[in-house]
Amino acid sequence: MTDTDAAVRRVLQDSTTWAVVGLGANPARPAHGVARFLQSIGKRIVPVHPTAATVHGERGYASLAEIPFPVDVVDVFRRSEQAGEAADEAVAIGARAVWFQLGVIDEAAAGRVRAAGLEMIMDRCPAIEYPRLRG
Repeated sequence: MTDTDAAVRRVLQDSTTWAVVGLGANPARPAHGVARFLQSIGKRIVPVHPTAATVHGERGYASLAEIPFPVDVVDVFRRSEQAGEAADEAVAIGARAVWFQLGVIDEAAAGRVRAAGLEMIMDRCPAIEYPRLRG
C-alpha cells in the first residue's frame, strides 16, 4: 500500500467538504455512520446516491457532477469494480483528494487519480484513521 500516514493526515486536516459516494438514507449502511463521524469532526458531508436523499441534514445529489459547489474529498463507498468511475468523476469535478473506504481497492483508478495530481487514500476509513493519528 502506498498510502502514507502523512497523506492521510493531510487529507483529514486540509479538507472541509466531503462528497460521500454511496451515502443514502439507509442508517444500517456503513456510509451513514462514517458520514456522521465526519460531521462530528467538523466536515461538511454531501450525500451522493442515485436517490439523492437528504442525509444528516445535508441535501443529496444523484452524481458528483450535480454538486454546485467545490468538493475537497470524494469518499467512495462502492464496490471496487465501481470505484474507478467515482474516482474519474472526482478528477473531473476538481476534487483535491479521493478516499476509497475499507475493502475498496482499484489500483488502476488510484494511479489515474495520482497522475491527475490528487491525493489518493485507499482501503482505509477516516473514522478509524482520525483517532489513530490523533492518539
